[in-house]
Amino acid sequence: MWLTRPFHERSTLLFLGVLLAAMTLVTLLHVAVPQGHALHVNAYTVNLFGKYLSYALLAVAVDLVWGYLGILSLGHGAFFALGGYAMGMYLMRQIGDRGVYGHPELPDFMVFLDWESLPWYWAGFDMAWFAFIVVLLAPGALALVFGFLAFRSRVTGVYLSIITQALTFALMLAFFRNEMGFGGNNGLTDFRDILGFNLRSDATRLGLFIATGAALALGYVLCRAIVGSKLGRVCVATRDAEARTRFLGYRVERFQLFVFVVSAMLAGLAGALYVPQVGIINPSEFSPIFSIEIVLWVALGGRATLYGAVIGAILVNYAKTVFTGVMPDAWLFALGAMFVLVTVFLPRGIAGLLSYRLRRGRPDDDGSTTGREVSA
Repeated sequence: MWLTRPFHERSTLLFLGVLLAAMTLVTLLHVAVPQGHALHVNAYTVNLFGKYLSYALLAVAVDLVWGYLGILSLGHGAFFALGGYAMGMYLMRQIGDRGVYGHPELPDFMVFLDWESLPWYWAGFDMAWFAFIVVLLAPGALALVFGFLAFRSRVTGVYLSIITQALTFALMLAFFRNEMGFGGNNGLTDFRDILGFNLRSDATRLGLFIATGAALALGYVLCRAIVGSKLGRVCVATRDAEARTRFLGYRVERFQLFVFVVSAMLAGLAGALYVPQVGIINPSEFSPIFSIEIVLWVALGGRATLYGAVIGAILVNYAKTVFTGVMPDAWLFALGAMFVLVTVFLPRGIAGLLSYRLRRGRPDDDGSTTGREVSA
């Protein structure tokens, strides 16, 4: 029953309605409006929107642990990249003998490096179901091991943030090495097919966009179900007063570990949806700077709201697309300015501003409005 509870919330229904309307509009403008028309949405833009939606799912995963559990993770880029690499390995196996060197099993970078056989950890990635399971299990297993050691030792606060950042940095250095068998600096690229469909066709790109939107909707509902349950209330209590929650008899580390693993698996799913739409996955996705940027999305959108994380991820990445095209050198300054301005003038983020506006215009029982009372 706890999974169906979000569908009785007005905020969840509003979010799902807006998401469905936006996806429907983009689909109709891409399919029904002819090319050359001012309202036509081309395949590149559809692909770009799909990338934004995958980032939004990643932001929701971060908001789940930071907003409701109080864990500032600076390493969720690692979970995102692991899911992306799992999908990339499947896509590389689908190339077959159509690669540059024409080898039926080995990817081009392995042939170039004189590998004689496929490594054992690449086995099974020619099957879609196996790859999709690893997309969830790889980041989930890493989060389980890391979280078990960290939460059992009661590592919290800034120390936990530093450790998560060190984790993603270590993985980045490891994946840069050619002998790891993941493409080294260049990563995995030159993908052709997914589930038998040509990745370069407009229909496949539209299908990936719709699949990413559906994954975002399911991920959002799952997170809303968690935070609205008894588990979510214990998580908020842990965030606000961990010592008191322990004193009441709750095994706090178990709640932390469960939510942390769920968040990591959602981040891995976001990475898996990101890779076929972008066409490449390399070690730069492990960069600590990327993980810090994810936290900025959530802070700008509004922490502990979930929908605010979606707003922040889409707005910041849209701004990044515009700024990097017009003034590439000024993007980091613009991002810093956005973060400073929101921190000073909107401490609760964009979602906090929207919530405040709604409360001001809401009529009270006596017919007056909250806005008049606030101004008085």
